[in-house]
This record gives sequence, structure tokens and C-alpha cells, in this order.
Amino acid sequence: MRNFFPISYSLYRKKLIPKCTVCHCASSCPSYNSTASFSASSSSDDDDDLEQKTPSSVSYMAGSHSHYGPGKLIGKTALITGAGSGIGRHTAFLFAQEGASVVVVDKNMSAVARAADAVKEFGGSCLGICGDVSIPEDVEAMVSKAEKAFGSLHILFNNAGILDKLDHDAVDTPIEVIDKTLAVNFKGTLYGCKYGIPAIKRAGGGSVINVSSTVSLVGSSSPKVAYTSSKGAILSLTRELAIFHAREGVRINALCPGPLRTNLIMQHLKSEKLERLLKFIPMGRFGEAAEVAKAALFLASSDSSFMTGSSLVIDGGITSAFDSPS
Repeated sequence: MRNFFPISYSLYRKKLIPKCTVCHCASSCPSYNSTASFSASSSSDDDDDLEQKTPSSVSYMAGSHSHYGPGKLIGKTALITGAGSGIGRHTAFLFAQEGASVVVVDKNMSAVARAADAVKEFGGSCLGICGDVSIPEDVEAMVSKAEKAFGSLHILFNNAGILDKLDHDAVDTPIEVIDKTLAVNFKGTLYGCKYGIPAIKRAGGGSVINVSSTVSLVGSSSPKVAYTSSKGAILSLTRELAIFHAREGVRINALCPGPLRTNLIMQHLKSEKLERLLKFIPMGRFGEAAEVAKAALFLASSDSSFMTGSSLVIDGGITSAFDSPS
């Protein structure tokens, strides 16, 4: 298998960091050696702000070329929200590498265009759509465009999410922050399921992957009540829909990532909070978006064919620990 990122994408991302060949963490890992390959940093300065206001009706077609790779998703079409940066962008590249036709959706049009162009450059089939998951008409339209472009929809990755800097406890968090966070994180996921599941059924079955978080499983002394509530609601939604659609060929699971080295997290926490959080991660590092993308691939593919209603935790051991190694 060739390296996860094509050369054109690595150059496009600008920042390259050496990666450990054993566990793929940063070069500070004790396992790191001189043979480590190079991969793009997920904390690149060009990650796009999902809050940027752009027209919701614009779509961008990147083109279609031959696929290569192991092919776990050959013949499948995947729709990925929040695909302009972080987990979504990494997942778009991995799914395309595995043979899927990919529909990348983001609120930021320039991020959509760059992601779709980069998929095209290394031979992927990709449709880029600028849309807002908190608007049901946008979500209905993106599913319709995916079916029109590629004939069917087999995989839905409800990944779009926001974390507002003013999100704190129930007393101090502004009402507008609560409403906005629930609208994007929870309602956006619900709308995705509302319009995506019928499309997946029309295709003969497939997989829905909803992104929750470890904050839905454990409490935190650094509250973000709107974000935490929205992610907890996603877990309940996932279980409910998984049981209802279990005999219809539609599997529905959730991902619960822990602290990741993405702009969404890094920009939200000040340096002292990051240092404190790092101490509580048993593996001693933040996760990478690419690692979550691999978990998404597992849930999207037939490798997880007997899984539905599950929550897959990728957190470096943080939810299993009473304390961490010194």
C-alpha cells in the first residue's frame, strides 16, 4: 500500500512532520527511527474555519478518474460532511484511496474546492458541495446531488461539528451558542440521517457513521455544556436508529474521538489547558485526525458487517483511566 497521503496533497498541506513507523505518532515517540516516512500535519495553518459564511447552494465538481489502492470501498459512494478540514478531509482521502466515489460537504466553499481538487489530483472521483448541515433543505439537496452524480449513496459520514469558545457551563453559556451548537452538531446529524438513510436503503444498504465524542461518555472539569450535550444526543440517536433499521441493511454506528491535534481543539484550549489535558491521556499524546479516519473506514466497510448501534472509542485510553503513567 502506498503512503496515506499522495505527494500532491502533502505538498499542498505545506507542513510536513516525521512520523513514527511503529505507531505513527510524532517523532518524539521512543519508537521513532530514521526510517520514518513523512506525512502531512493535521494542525496545518490552512485548515478552514467551518463558521465562514458562504452560499449554501453552490456545488463544485472535481472530476472522475481511475481508482487505486486496496479497494475496501470500490463501487461505493460516500457523503462526508465537515470534509473541508480535520477528520472529514482525512476521511475523504482515505475513502477515495479505498475506491469510493466521495462527496465532500462543508460550509466553507474554498475548503470544499481545495479538498475536491486534491482528491481529483490523485485519481479520485469527487463531488464538492457547499452546504450548511443545520439547514434541512441543504442536507436534502446534498443527498440528492450525491445520488444524481454517482447513482446511489452507500455511506454517510455525519462529521460536521462546531465548538464555540463561549461554550462553558449551563449558567454562563449564551443562549445563541447553545442553539447554534445543537443546530449544527445534533440537528445536522439528525437531518443527515433523515435524508441519508432512505437513500442508503434505495442503494440496497450501507453504513451511517455519526461523530460523537468522549465527552459524551465522561464528565469534564472544563465544561462545554452545549457541545457535550449535542454529542451525548448523537449517541442516543445512533442507538435508536440502529435498532429501528437493523433489518433493513442499514448499519448505524458512532465514533467517539478523544482529544485530537486538530484546529477545532487546539484553537479552543489555551496552552495551559492543553498541557493539563495531555497529562490525562495514558498514551501521552493527542490523537491524529488520520487515526480517526481509519476507524471510520472500518465502520464504513464490510469489516464491521456485524456491528450496529455501537460506539467506537478512539481516545488514547483516556476514558478507561483512573490516572495516567508518570
